[in-house]
Amino acid sequence: MWHGEFRDPRLVEVYDAECPWGWDDDFFMAVLAERTAPRVLDLGCGTGRLAIAMAATGHQVTGVDPARAALDAARRKPGAARVRWIEGSVETLPANSFDAAFLTSHVSQFIVGDEEWSAALHALRRALVTGGRLVFDSRDPASRHWEKWNPEDSRRSIVLDDGAVVTAWSEVTSAGADGVVSFTQHYRFSDGQHLTSSAAMRFRTEEDLRDSLWTAGFRVDRIYGGWGREPVGLSEDGELIVIANAEISPRS
Repeated sequence: MWHGEFRDPRLVEVYDAECPWGWDDDFFMAVLAERTAPRVLDLGCGTGRLAIAMAATGHQVTGVDPARAALDAARRKPGAARVRWIEGSVETLPANSFDAAFLTSHVSQFIVGDEEWSAALHALRRALVTGGRLVFDSRDPASRHWEKWNPEDSRRSIVLDDGAVVTAWSEVTSAGADGVVSFTQHYRFSDGQHLTSSAAMRFRTEEDLRDSLWTAGFRVDRIYGGWGREPVGLSEDGELIVIANAEISPRS
């Protein structure tokens, strides 16, 4: 199943169990608090963990995701009524409607193609007011995260709310010179059911990110290499965490 963690109700439950609040959420909440941003977009909001937390601090939050099962799970959570949930993608965003936009949990990497990535950035620039901020995370290709996405290194046990245990592991199916890595996640449930979720991710370099943002009308403010705000290349996190400002208009 393509992106099964967000489209299959059973895998959505596994995703929530495996991905509780973490250092990345603390980071994004701290960045949000740095400036006044009444209207916030969480693009690729998934099951809504961060969107609900942002709304709880008084922001007008819109959570957008194409996966209905993930949004259904988000709507059932405490505090979900404070968020406006939209089933859709970046093309559905109205112009000049947000003061800040967040793409978290490496959502940016699932926008694989160059044209698709450029279109998404241009759409985000149109959706943001001038001076609005775009914040997202992308794994640094220099860290070669995918080398640990193999059955031996990635095998793990996930405990669900009802106490059932799911055994999970990852398997890379291809890794190209263009930075595109395809992989499959495996989930074996205690009742014997074995579900899989396949996806592809694009590992863009810092230079690639800077160039694409500049073309779409953004000025990069900061890029961190880890959740403790370390410089790029100096953190075991191996991240490229981008904070950019929307300028007057795109350059192409």
